[in-house]
Amino acid sequence: MNKKIIISSIVILIVVVVAGGFFWWRQGREIKGSPEDYVIMETAEGIFVENKKAGLSVKVPEGWEVEKMEMQEGLIVFYSPNVEGEIRDDKVVPPLREGCIIHVSVIYEGKDITQLKLEARYNLALLGVKSAEFEEVMINNYEALKIIADTEKIGPGVGVDISHKDKTYSFLLIFTPEERGVCIQEFDKFLETISIK
Repeated sequence: MNKKIIISSIVILIVVVVAGGFFWWRQGREIKGSPEDYVIMETAEGIFVENKKAGLSVKVPEGWEVEKMEMQEGLIVFYSPNVEGEIRDDKVVPPLREGCIIHVSVIYEGKDITQLKLEARYNLALLGVKSAEFEEVMINNYEALKIIADTEKIGPGVGVDISHKDKTYSFLLIFTPEERGVCIQEFDKFLETISIK
C-alpha cells in the first residue's frame, strides 16, 4: 500500500512539474510587440524608424523603402532601391534576384550569448544551412552575436543579435552573392545608427 502511495505521489509531482513548466514557457512566449510599435519619422538628418516600447531607433539607409510586417512581435523590413523579390514569412518570394533586404525584430526576452548561439543554430538548421560562422562582436558598445551564413531557403546573409536587459534585438541582412560587398557595406553603416535605450 505504501508503494502505491509513493508511486502516485511521484506521478502527481511529475505532472505538476511538467504542467508548471509548460505554463511558464507559454507565459514567457507571450507576444508583447506588434508592427504598430514602429513609427517611421522623417527628420532633417534622414528617415528613422523608432520603437519606443522596445527602446530602439535606427536610421533608414538613403533611398531604401521600409515596410511593417505582420509577424510575431512585429517585424520591420528595409528594401534597397534595386531589390527584386520580397520577404514573406521569413522566406524571400520569389528568391531574391537583386538588391539587399534588412529585417529588424525585437523579442521581449533577454538571452545570453550561449542561448543566442543555440537558437541561431536551430534556426539555421530549419533554413537548410550550407555554412555558418559565429563571432562575438561589439555593436555601439553592446555585446552582440554576428552570424555569417548561407542557407538553402534564403541564400547568403549576415545576422546580428543584441541582447540588452529583457529584450533581444535581431538584425538580418539578406543579399545576392553578386552584391555581397555593397550590401554588407550598407549593413555596417546601418548598424552604426542603432540606438538602444
